[in-house]
This record gives sequence, C-alpha cells and structure tokens, in this order.
Amino acid sequence: MAASDPDRDIWRAYDYCQRVARARARNFYYVIRMLPRPKRRAIYATYAVCRLWDDIADDDMPSDRKRALFVETRRSLASAFVEASGGANGRSSRQAPRQPPEFVALSDTARAYNIPSQYFEAVLDGVESDLATSRYANFAELRDYCRKVASAVGLICISIFGYEEPSAERYAEDMGIALQLTNVLRDIKEDAERDRIYIPQDEMAEFGYGEDDLARGVINDSFKALMAFQVERARSYYERSRPLFDLVEPEARACLRGLHTAYGGILERIERNGYDVFSRRIGLSGREKFAIAARLWIDGMMPAMGLFRRGS
Repeated sequence: MAASDPDRDIWRAYDYCQRVARARARNFYYVIRMLPRPKRRAIYATYAVCRLWDDIADDDMPSDRKRALFVETRRSLASAFVEASGGANGRSSRQAPRQPPEFVALSDTARAYNIPSQYFEAVLDGVESDLATSRYANFAELRDYCRKVASAVGLICISIFGYEEPSAERYAEDMGIALQLTNVLRDIKEDAERDRIYIPQDEMAEFGYGEDDLARGVINDSFKALMAFQVERARSYYERSRPLFDLVEPEARACLRGLHTAYGGILERIERNGYDVFSRRIGLSGREKFAIAARLWIDGMMPAMGLFRRGS
C-alpha cells in the first residue's frame, strides 16, 4: 500500500474544514468567501477547530465526558503546534500520529501564518470554562471571558489577514468583544436553556430583571432597559474597532468589514424587534447577506477600476 501523501492529506483536511464552515458558520461563511484562497482556507481551519470546541461545550453529554474530550483535544492542539514548528526531535509530519482533520489543517495554517499557540489555548480555556462557570457577577468577569473566546480569535484572524501596526491587536480585541456581546444578546434564550446566563448579575439586579423572568421569556420595561444598555455597550466596542479596517492587508478588508457589518446588523435588528430574542433566533436573511457582500465587493473593486482607467 502506498504511503499517505502529506500534501494530499492537508488538502483533504482543508476541504473538511470548508464543509464545516459552509454547514455551520451562517453569517460568517459568506464573508470568508471574500478572502483570497490561502487566507480563506486558514480561516476555515480556525473556524472548524473553534466549532469543535463549542460543540463539545454545548452537547448534552455528561460533564465528565466533556472534560475527557477537552483533554483529548488539548493534546491534539499541542501536537498540531509541534508539527507546525517542524516536529519534535526531527520527527517528520509523515511519521507523526494521524490527527483529526481540523488539526491537520490548523498545523499547516499556524506554520504558514506564524500564529502563536497561546491564542488558540486562550480560546480553548474560555470555551472549557463554560463547564464550570454559568454566571458572571459583573462586566469585568464577562469581558475576561470575551477576551478568551472572541478577542483571541480576532488576534488569530488578523495574523492571517496580515498587519504591521501593533495597534491592530487592540482593535482586533475590541472587535472580538463586540461580536461576542452580540452573540450573548442574540442567544439569550438558548443559553438560558443550558442554564447559562452571560448578562452580568449586578446589571440584571440594577434593572430589576430576575433569572425567573429570563427563564419565562418575559419582555417588560425592565428587560427592554437592560437590553438597551447591553446593546449600547456592544455598539461602543464596534465603534472602537473601526480603525482596524485600514490596518490589515487590503485583500482582507472586505471580509473584515463584512463581519463588522453583518454582526452590527444583528445588533440593530435586536433593537428594531423591541429586544424580543425569545420568539425566534435573530439573524440576517440570505438576501441581506448577499447585499452586504455585493456592496463590499463593489466598494473593493472601485479603486482598482479607477487605477485601470488612469492607466489606459
């Protein structure tokens, strides 16, 4: 039997990651498509690994089984970065134990874009913390969680997008918090069904809205005031992150703007719907996603068209 071709294995791994993103990414997949192929594949790999961790945390399996799976996937992550650095003691990728496809692709991505392992370790730490933490006393605690599960992803993404100015890292962290706060507000109902409440406890008390109200899906003046406060906080992080657009490589800017516009649109829709996040999961329609993508594509093409005309 012929030996496995490492290059072919890597291509198959990336194809698997793309299928995961296409099936699961929803608002994320269509903006990834704006990237050039190498960067697009790297984002697919990142998404597939993070999706795997989210699925473990959200599954109905016993907690002991989840912890065992997190131990296993932590080993896979460590092995992926050993391979990304050239292997341990000269071990080639051909000699390495077979890895799950997400981690085969991740290893290649980490090597190609020089992504630090601690970014992925932070995401894994944050996701795994959902097994032990289901309430956040204040925003400082919630912000720390967001920095792990979302800001670290932002740092991974800009490593792939390409940047030179160190300030890009701060703006990527802010954008990660903005996106995660949007997810928190959109997913209040399904998180509560898993006995997780990410809205800070002190703020719920301040606005007079209790956990029993949330469990029953009560939408009253207290809830609307609480949600308006949360929306404005998320919006402030979107505004803080705007300078990031001009700090990544030009070929990645449309993707970044697409993410910003899509998730900001979800936030606006929550507001327009009177903060009703209980009746249905709020998202963008296929037509709205296409409109965003088309507008960003046209905006990206206009400078190139202008240069072509000047050179003709």
